[in-house]
Amino acid sequence: MERSATAGKVCHLTSAHVVEDTRILHKQCATLAAQGYAVVLIAPSDGDRVIRGVRVKAVPRARSRLGRMTRTSFRIYRAALAEDGDLYHFHDPELIPVGLLLRLHGKRVVYDVHEDYRTSIGQKTYLPRWLRGPLASGVAALERLASRTFEVVLAERYYTERFPSGTLVLNYPVVTEIAEPLARGTENRIRFVYTGGVTEDRGALYHASLVQLREDIEVHVVGRCSPELAERMRAAAGPGRDRLHIVGEGFHVPYERIIDTYREGGWTAGLAMFPSTAHYRRKELTKFFEYMAAGIPVLCSDFPVWRALVEGNGCGMCADPADGVALRKAVEDLIGNPERSKTMGRRGREAVSARYNWANEAASLIRLYERLIGVPASAARAGGLGDEAEAFRERLA
Repeated sequence: MERSATAGKVCHLTSAHVVEDTRILHKQCATLAAQGYAVVLIAPSDGDRVIRGVRVKAVPRARSRLGRMTRTSFRIYRAALAEDGDLYHFHDPELIPVGLLLRLHGKRVVYDVHEDYRTSIGQKTYLPRWLRGPLASGVAALERLASRTFEVVLAERYYTERFPSGTLVLNYPVVTEIAEPLARGTENRIRFVYTGGVTEDRGALYHASLVQLREDIEVHVVGRCSPELAERMRAAAGPGRDRLHIVGEGFHVPYERIIDTYREGGWTAGLAMFPSTAHYRRKELTKFFEYMAAGIPVLCSDFPVWRALVEGNGCGMCADPADGVALRKAVEDLIGNPERSKTMGRRGREAVSARYNWANEAASLIRLYERLIGVPASAARAGGLGDEAEAFRERLA
């Protein structure tokens, strides 16, 4: 690959995410491309292409997790080196060795911490239990090395406990994508929605069982779900299984489909009824802010961090999903107080407009890039980063 003539070429690397990952492509890469950087995304994919001004450089997909962590990582390293970028930004802990090799070549490198991998590894059911602890410890050790070697970007606020010098670039929504005028015609139906990856530790069985509370409740689940889990969810729904709608059984659901779901409107609440696990108790889920941006009240578990966010902003309700009485009361409160629910939706949109939006986080990302490699010559054509948030505020007026 021919060397870029001016500073400003950046390469994002991922081995474990799909090309159209929302945080990587639609938020970070697209923002940087609009700001004037030449952006290359190197990832497993079927072919090279350009998406939203981002050049996708494909490497072959692996047939197994081990192949992804070895062969795919090496292919990403070779492709990254060939690009000769000014900065490399990688998104998976399995690429830490790739980042170290790039540093040996004198490259600037950023590690983007998407997850608390110490706790998430403990929930990987495909791993033997005896392996999870040692593997989590090994990943934590690699990340300590990464924190001393690379610039670090953090997707969650509490990750600063482990990476105190990291730069927060929180995973808040692009509000103008979600906050379009919502379709109407479904207000008289009781419809709950869940979006994102569907797993048991993300409340799949709790969400499915909600249809048993009342015969007029529908639950819509939009996100990748294994066929085996989908069958278990239908069993949990019991006689209400016809009112459980699953989009994503056995396939990845594009982000655009999730946005279309929000735009349908008429949702009673957005769901996040998770069982209590170390991995999720302190996370501020991206879906919270997407529900809020779409004006959908939130119904979630009553973890302290979640309660502070949801009830603290007056945009939803919290309950213990394992407590049938408390859960039924929360559902009945949402259904029986439509004006209160509308107020919750409005407060959520206002909170996202003022604080929890990608425009604010994009500014942090760009300040980091400007510090590391400078301002690209074509940055002037990008316009102000505040435009997105300001447009949303005008919609609320």
